[in-house]
Amino acid sequence: MTRQELKARARAQLGKNIFGSIWMYALLACFIVGAISAAAGSVIPGVGALIVIGPMSYGLNYVFLKQARDGQEMQLGDLFKGFTDDFGQTFLIGLMTGIFTFLWSLLFVIPGIVKAYAYSMAYYIKIDHPEYDWRQCIDESQAMMKGHKGELFMLDLSFIGWLIVGSMCLGVGTLWVTPYMEASHAQFYESIKSYVLPE
Repeated sequence: MTRQELKARARAQLGKNIFGSIWMYALLACFIVGAISAAAGSVIPGVGALIVIGPMSYGLNYVFLKQARDGQEMQLGDLFKGFTDDFGQTFLIGLMTGIFTFLWSLLFVIPGIVKAYAYSMAYYIKIDHPEYDWRQCIDESQAMMKGHKGELFMLDLSFIGWLIVGSMCLGVGTLWVTPYMEASHAQFYESIKSYVLPE
């Protein structure tokens, strides 16, 4: 599936109107996750964000993937599924992907970026396979992204225009791009998951 098709599906998922209720609700979901992560980091400096980033990232991926599949309105309560479904493993996915990416970045910036893309599907895989532990999710993500890291990188790169325009609005406009990118990532996962994941 082309970048244009993925983004078209993402826009349709969000109701196409950037000021419409669906897009705004998705924006609220992204804001909540960002606010909680920032608050946790300020309450317990150096540790708080590490505790919540995995479960909250899982929850954000969950609501966007669910919406991509059933087209229903997001349930903000689902943002906290990473705490209720399998906190230990969602926490470890966030922690270990962060550590691995950091270690690869010590070699040079580019290997760190490559690995970040290799690990990028881990939360989605956990959603579809709740029985997997963090290691299996990371391993499956790396297998899934073989030959596709460049595609996701180019997809992200295609949002630069949106981000530049958004930054001109006192930076606030960039917030509207986040749901678009999250929805596009969910659509990307849906388009490539059949390559390696068992039914």
